[in-house]
Amino acid sequence: MPDSPLDQLLGRARGPMGPAIDLDFGFDTGPLQELGALLSRMNGFFVFNAGVQVFRAGDEGLGPDLLSWNSDEVWKSTYEGLADHVFCFGQDLFGTQFAIVGGERVVTFNPETADVKDLGAGLDDWAAWLLSDPDVNGVASFAHAFQQQNGALTPDQRLVPLQFFVAGGEFAFENLVVRESGEAMRIRGPIAQKIHELPDGATLRLGTTQ
Repeated sequence: MPDSPLDQLLGRARGPMGPAIDLDFGFDTGPLQELGALLSRMNGFFVFNAGVQVFRAGDEGLGPDLLSWNSDEVWKSTYEGLADHVFCFGQDLFGTQFAIVGGERVVTFNPETADVKDLGAGLDDWAAWLLSDPDVNGVASFAHAFQQQNGALTPDQRLVPLQFFVAGGEFAFENLVVRESGEAMRIRGPIAQKIHELPDGATLRLGTTQ
């Protein structure tokens, strides 16, 4: 019997990022049950040259802690409610969040717009989506090339565009800066608020990050 997409993804992972843990969110089925089982197998990891990060759970380890990451204090308060419905369990190189909504659906959460994209009903759907195109969905080649030129990111760092992608910024080395992961999200929260407040067809004027 072939390995599931999630098993295949774990086979390519670098981790764990935290001590072994037995994690149970109190669900018998669904993506939260699957997330608990995943982190019980490997408590946080990177895959695709650190283009994809899955957060660890617990007080000790490298990179963001799952529960702290989903608190208001780290970054969600800057979105003023736009991120309250997503339980984020990982992110890509640019801070696009991988999240669970309503305990039932796995989605991506765009940090610049707060838009969500549905990926499916479980973590296998998420893993299959990543594996279907690692360079696009997992940022694998870009992550490798950027770190080859600029040095490896730490588990607490991601990239932020100087000119936001939603405003036409390019996915180019010269348009990207390294920031602490929480700061990278806090920078973009006010931008997402402005975009959600605009009526269709309105013009948005954005500055650049510092």
